[in-house]
Amino acid sequence: MENFDPNKTPKKQVLSAQIDLSKFEKATEDEKRQQDVMSESTSFFKDGMRKLFKNPLAVLSIVILAAIILTIIIAPMIVPYGYEEILSVNGKRDKGAKNLAPFTYSKAEQKYIDEGGTRFPHIMGTDEQCRDYFIRVIYGTRISLVIGFFASIIVLIIGMIIGSISGYAGGRVDLILMRIVDIIYSLPDMLVIILLATVLNQVLVFKAGSALAALGSNMISMFIVFGLLYWVGMARLIRGQILSIKENEFVLAARSIGAKPGWIIRKHILPNCLSVIIVSTALQIPSAIFTESYLSFIGLGVNAPMPSLGSLANSARQGLQTYPYKLIFPALMICLIVLSLNLLGDGLRDAFDPKLKR
Repeated sequence: MENFDPNKTPKKQVLSAQIDLSKFEKATEDEKRQQDVMSESTSFFKDGMRKLFKNPLAVLSIVILAAIILTIIIAPMIVPYGYEEILSVNGKRDKGAKNLAPFTYSKAEQKYIDEGGTRFPHIMGTDEQCRDYFIRVIYGTRISLVIGFFASIIVLIIGMIIGSISGYAGGRVDLILMRIVDIIYSLPDMLVIILLATVLNQVLVFKAGSALAALGSNMISMFIVFGLLYWVGMARLIRGQILSIKENEFVLAARSIGAKPGWIIRKHILPNCLSVIIVSTALQIPSAIFTESYLSFIGLGVNAPMPSLGSLANSARQGLQTYPYKLIFPALMICLIVLSLNLLGDGLRDAFDPKLKR
């Protein structure tokens, strides 16, 4: 019997059905190392983030949002003025500091500087009550962003729970929940906000100096309305996605092995709804900011002297012809935030949607 050599390619027999191994070449060491790199394991999150950072518009939006967030955090530590502080020189109110242009000083401030004193510049000028406008825009951006993010989280949680239950359970449960959604859709949200603000203003009593007292009953009523009314759109979108996904083979396979409905929804259905969830949540933030700005514009926003971008725009409207730059600053901040969030939402959808993976 002939000895078998493992390093030698065996010859194909004439009547054999085996593959002719002599037609194949052995992989080189470089090809083996390349295969190891190509087969490197990665998680769903890492793969999505890698694709996200390859999107230039999404990266630009992240940079803009990061710059805005860092500015509203660091600026109050550097600027020596408070958002409600009326400017003064040597302990006396500076009545000449009313409606100053950007990077200008009043006569009292200029005299103080000429005498050897130091004065932090008014980057965006001052308002009609002799308050630094830059620090008020910074705090207004803080309020608007906090309201937008918290409102979107409330809408996401409630809408995801209701939509998942309705779409997966179906039948009578779906019928009852969707009729509740139809009823809530028929309620005028602005009227509800006005009524709640009026009622809560008489009922709620906040401790003086607390954060809730600074926001006021108008903002509390806005959060309540977001929790009561604005989740219905998210619930309908998720329900529609689940109705089209729950009959797929992988869901039926999970049911056949006895998986619980909650586990199936979390592990199989919601990841396939991720594009709808991400885009809707990302768009809900600017929607909430617009709602807050509109309510502040008509006087139902945060309580004075706490600023918001909407209340600043309303105050600037009164002197639009004389001081147009006062409207430009809060309007530009709103545009940057909304545009960045929209671009980021599109980038997240493209990166994390399982249906778009090649």
